[in-house]
Amino acid sequence: MKSLHVKKGDTVIVISGDDRKNDKGENTIAKVIATSPEEGKVIVEGVNVVSKHQKARKQGETGGIIKVEGAFYASKVQLVCTNSSCEKYNKAIRAKASFKEGKNGKQVKVRVCPKCGKEI
Repeated sequence: MKSLHVKKGDTVIVISGDDRKNDKGENTIAKVIATSPEEGKVIVEGVNVVSKHQKARKQGETGGIIKVEGAFYASKVQLVCTNSSCEKYNKAIRAKASFKEGKNGKQVKVRVCPKCGKEI
């Protein structure tokens, strides 16, 4: 089973591609909507928006061109620390693995920011 460095709901920064910069010229920071570990791809909110031609399926329903987010490789995004007191706030980080006490006294692996130690 393959795995990715990001999960659904993570806040990420786009580090390469056409959507790397937003309208203000800043790096694009957004949430991950879905992941596909088998393909190694992610879908990020508001990034890689493509036009999709949709046909009307029912009577009275209108078809047309709709905008949807497309998938792209997970290697083009990196995790972001969302702790406002961290010196790496809204900057790309590489998550560090740590263990904490889980249910029934078992050790659980969690991802933490290497600078502030906050769980991601």
